[in-house]
Amino acid sequence: MHALHLLHPLRPARAAPVRVGFVLWPDFGPLSLAGALEALNAANQVLDDALYEPLLLAVDAHAVAGAGGLRVHTLPLRDAPALELAFVVSDHTVGGAATAQPGPQQAQLSSWLIAQAAAGRVLGGIGTGAALLAEAGVLRGHRATVHWPHVTMLAQRHPGVIVSQSLYEIDRQRLSCGGHQASRDLLIAWLAQRHGPRFGQEVAARLGLARVRAADERQRVPLAARLAAQAGGSARLAEAVALMEANLSEPLATEEIAGLVGVSRRQLERLFKQHMGELPSRWYLSLRLQRAQRLLRQTPQSVMQVGLACGFASGSHFSNAYRAFFGHTPRDERSRRALPGAAPQARQAVAPAMRDGAEATAGPRQAPP
Repeated sequence: MHALHLLHPLRPARAAPVRVGFVLWPDFGPLSLAGALEALNAANQVLDDALYEPLLLAVDAHAVAGAGGLRVHTLPLRDAPALELAFVVSDHTVGGAATAQPGPQQAQLSSWLIAQAAAGRVLGGIGTGAALLAEAGVLRGHRATVHWPHVTMLAQRHPGVIVSQSLYEIDRQRLSCGGHQASRDLLIAWLAQRHGPRFGQEVAARLGLARVRAADERQRVPLAARLAAQAGGSARLAEAVALMEANLSEPLATEEIAGLVGVSRRQLERLFKQHMGELPSRWYLSLRLQRAQRLLRQTPQSVMQVGLACGFASGSHFSNAYRAFFGHTPRDERSRRALPGAAPQARQAVAPAMRDGAEATAGPRQAPP
């Protein structure tokens, strides 16, 4: 066999490309989507062939808004062509996105996933997408993972799923990973299974990666959640902080956080006062404002867009809270630092896969408690 065939196995004998669908759940994570799209694009470059065709889908809409208001044009599931692999991309809280009484949108998604599974399709979840697969009943008996703040809740809600804290999982016809760049690692591993380890290394090299992260590597837990756990060894406290960090654009009420971690509001407030020195609402607000500061410094989003992305319902509310915390307004912050010359990585990566006319707009957000 020619050496080239060892590096790049022959394309299957069929007219259509390998279609990979990404079902975008409202408020999906743009970075999580971008990582997967980058890997497929790099694979096509290595193959020198547009073999892998990504399709952006939605349950029943022609556009979906992601976290931060980035609006992406999509194809409704009813119009989707035959797929070889279908991912659900979601950042919703496990206990909130998938409930005992699912709404019409989730019911439609579940029916579609069941049909895809019956047809032998490979199914995957990115971020908290595996939770929606689990609700559809297509993950029973499989290993799966979700973004780390939601691991415990998924395991409790679906005992028939073998839930891990790994970076990603590939178990037969089911794929899953945490959020952010874990999707890139998962896609590289899947491509390496199809084309061989050498191919996976070449894809990683195209993306500027020194190495491909292994599936058994654990997801990195942010510092704030580690500190919460170390402060008093309280798993409830760590879970509460993790929920806050995972829901900055749409803040959860203190009562909702307490219920999700299994304590009363008063118990949660005592834990925060004892170990963190603040009430949970103040700690939550500080996390959102620190994220706002990073966005103001590192992205070209308008002040209003940044405020909405961090859970503030109005510009005045955002400005007043920012001034009280940092001593100056968001506009002062923006004027202090020059914006980067290049567009943010997430927009660079997502843009090529968007339909013509996709636009970055910010949707309404509920006022925080």
